[in-house]
Amino acid sequence: MSLEHEIAIRYSCAKCRNPEVYIKRIATTGTGLSRIFDIEHNVFIACSCTRCSYTELYNPELLEGKDNLGAVLDLLFG
Repeated sequence: MSLEHEIAIRYSCAKCRNPEVYIKRIATTGTGLSRIFDIEHNVFIACSCTRCSYTELYNPELLEGKDNLGAVLDLLFG
């Protein structure tokens, strides 16, 4: 099961409690040379509420690195 699918199953907006979410992976530049050469090596998962547009960013490397992904997602989304 993909990380995005796991998030979608457990998602609840922190502001309005809407269970529907739009999920997208985004890439950003860092600082220094990566910014000068426009190298996008920072990847995040953006979770946007479909009702109020509140958006949270998550680092997939940290989420995927956990032994118990379900426990981490329960902690994030209650």
